[in-house]
Amino acid sequence: DRKLAVGYLNAAAEDEDPRVYLSVLRTVAEAQGMAKVAKAAGISRESLYRALSPAGNPRLSILHAILRAAGLRMTVVSN
Repeated sequence: DRKLAVGYLNAAAEDEDPRVYLSVLRTVAEAQGMAKVAKAAGISRESLYRALSPAGNPRLSILHAILRAAGLRMTVVSN
């Protein structure tokens, strides 16, 4: 469910630990199928797993591609 994924990602974005966001993004990607998301993002499945691992440190371009592949986009808002 896209609305659930958006709420989950937005809640994770509030956390100060960026690993929380990566973990949630991984859950969203797994729910949609890692192979499908990786293909749509233009990266290998292994690279996707590595980027979204607890030790991952993906570039912004990778995060952007993963979100787009999942049918989502990043937005910045003021507090």
